[in-house]
Amino acid sequence: MATNWVFQGRCWKFGDNIPTDALTPTHVMFKTPKEMAAFVLETVNPEFPKKVRPGDILVAGRNFGCSSGRALATKALAATNIGAVVAEQFSRTFYRNCLEIGLPLLEATGVSALVDDGDEVRVDIKVATFENLTTGKSLQGTPPSQFLLRMLEAGGLIPLLKSGNFPGASAR
Repeated sequence: MATNWVFQGRCWKFGDNIPTDALTPTHVMFKTPKEMAAFVLETVNPEFPKKVRPGDILVAGRNFGCSSGRALATKALAATNIGAVVAEQFSRTFYRNCLEIGLPLLEATGVSALVDDGDEVRVDIKVATFENLTTGKSLQGTPPSQFLLRMLEAGGLIPLLKSGNFPGASAR
């Protein structure tokens, strides 16, 4: 359940068109999310699953999470305990899958040019700001809607539905 919208950590930079198949390769599909986390993005950067730390920030280019709509990909990524995912643009299915499990993310045009692997970065999901603390450069992203923020705050779609804290919910 998100109560703080600001995340700060080491940047892991990835390029454009990273498919969900790279997040969860076929050989790990029947493992638990925690077990899958040991293989997340290993084909793109073998160091990532070995050295990612809680609170680190994944930064990517355009079309992050493309290809299949593997909902397990977001669960495996969340199991690495990263703080947030920031990308130039997400695959729509991947974007919704992240929100549905409560994984904070932000779309921010120009973010790829702003960072290198290992930079210290800060992202504020609610106001959609991204700052590279290593270089001092920053940019404005696209803020999530109030509904999507409530979903993140609840910890995902199912907890939001159980809370009744959304438009059209009837009091019981």
